[in-house]
Amino acid sequence: MAEVINMPRLSDTMEEGTVASWLKKVGDKVEEGDILAEIETDKATMEFESFYEGTLLHIGIEEGDTAKVDSLLAIIGEEGEDISGLLDGGTEDKTEKGEKPEDTSSKDEAEAEDEAEATEENDANEAESDEELPEGVEVITMPRLSDTMEEGTVATWLKKEGDAVEEGDILAEIETDKATMEFESFYSGTLLKIGIAEGETAKVDELLAIIGPEGTDVSSISTKPKTTAKKEKSEEKPSSKKAEETETKKETPKKEEKKKEASSSSTSSSSSKRIFVSPLAKKMAEERGINLNHLSGSGENGRIVKSDIENYQPAAAGAGAYQPVGEEAWEETKNSQMRKTIAKRLGESKFTAPHYYLTVELDMDNAIASRTAINSNPDVKISYNDMIVKACAMALRKHPQVNSQWTGDTTKIAKHIHMGVAVAVDEGLVVPVLKFADQMTFSQIGANVKELAGKARNKKLTPDEMQGSTFTVSNLGMFGIKEFTSIINAPNSAILSVGAIVQKPVVKNGAIAVGNTMTVTLACDHRTVDGATGAQFLQTVRQYIENPVTMFV
Repeated sequence: MAEVINMPRLSDTMEEGTVASWLKKVGDKVEEGDILAEIETDKATMEFESFYEGTLLHIGIEEGDTAKVDSLLAIIGEEGEDISGLLDGGTEDKTEKGEKPEDTSSKDEAEAEDEAEATEENDANEAESDEELPEGVEVITMPRLSDTMEEGTVATWLKKEGDAVEEGDILAEIETDKATMEFESFYSGTLLKIGIAEGETAKVDELLAIIGPEGTDVSSISTKPKTTAKKEKSEEKPSSKKAEETETKKETPKKEEKKKEASSSSTSSSSSKRIFVSPLAKKMAEERGINLNHLSGSGENGRIVKSDIENYQPAAAGAGAYQPVGEEAWEETKNSQMRKTIAKRLGESKFTAPHYYLTVELDMDNAIASRTAINSNPDVKISYNDMIVKACAMALRKHPQVNSQWTGDTTKIAKHIHMGVAVAVDEGLVVPVLKFADQMTFSQIGANVKELAGKARNKKLTPDEMQGSTFTVSNLGMFGIKEFTSIINAPNSAILSVGAIVQKPVVKNGAIAVGNTMTVTLACDHRTVDGATGAQFLQTVRQYIENPVTMFV
């Protein structure tokens, strides 16, 4: 059944509230204790949590809008539930059902008379109260902390009479009809009087506390509830539910007595180790499985707050609870245009192209021997990266589908092979391009990569030298990285991630021997490169790297 949530009165003087922000939207699942919205009162902006579970079916007050206390704030119920009756006020036209409309004319006149009398009596009471109230003294009444709350029980006082109070300090924990909530002070001064003791229950608007200048005499301030003549007279009026109300009144004292006893028992049983924690921190602790007994709160009176949960570090086995201490600090660096461009392009690639990854381990023994032989010539120096670039360029000639681009309506397959080589610079990653790389020799690839990498680090690359790649190689092997995956360099369809050469035991000819391996991972755009196509491309790369002599044929 759907539950109607009205604008709550979050302070003792609140008459209307503004929804600063909604933390849930219509259709979202809501758990009991979830923060629904942030509401601006006449004194502060406060989080308002849900006391129900279900689906948020309706939002009655939009962000930035202001509404009176008790206005329809939201409706929570079962997904798909019909709430049209609640939105229409939950009433039906009796005449449509053939029922006789109720004659309310005499009742309206009586109520109008009662309201007039009540207004006169209230005005007199308020005037008398204003005259008696010393300068700087603020009277705090039992707040209505939920939309259905009629009375509250003071579970714990966090301040005692004579204590100094700052605006925002937690005064007490108050049990409503739905939850135990912290009640903070909206005034600064000294707590001069406590009107409702721990464990006691009182109606909404009864005197809860008095705050004012230290030493002020407040003995003349009444501790009676703020009742109105209208309420008193309405209770005396006969109604069709008189028997039911009489029975309810008989049961109420017993219920209140039991509630007091339960509250008193709860307070006394937990007094030896009471944990003060904000509702949000408590919820976060439950989600993360953190035992609140292991934390020391940094809030008022040791209260555990959100930051304590976020900064919690589990203690080592056998050690006591550890609470890190330090000063939070940030250093901001303005993002360069290069960094912004890199971030934008990588984000577009990752969240536009459906990436998948293929990984193979290459036997590098023959590649090591071949490179050693080539570099024995004092005029030639090549790297393993140069061999990888050459192998990929030649493999693309055999598997042109990998050398492609997705344009939406068509797939463009490049007849030319331009190899992008990722180079790390201080401000991020740039990709200079080796054009027609499949036609270059090892030494030509090595010389061009060296030249372009130098230009990249000195910020001397021209736009033409960074455009037009059809495939990219990213190598982190020189940093000791064994295996990794890369984000495709759009608009390419694939990128090869190259790890370090690792010496380890391998099986050769049925026997264990010391071998050298290298792991490479191909990231593919599934829109243009199917899994089998990507696998065949890697098999060709493997053949070239494990038998470098074939690249000379």
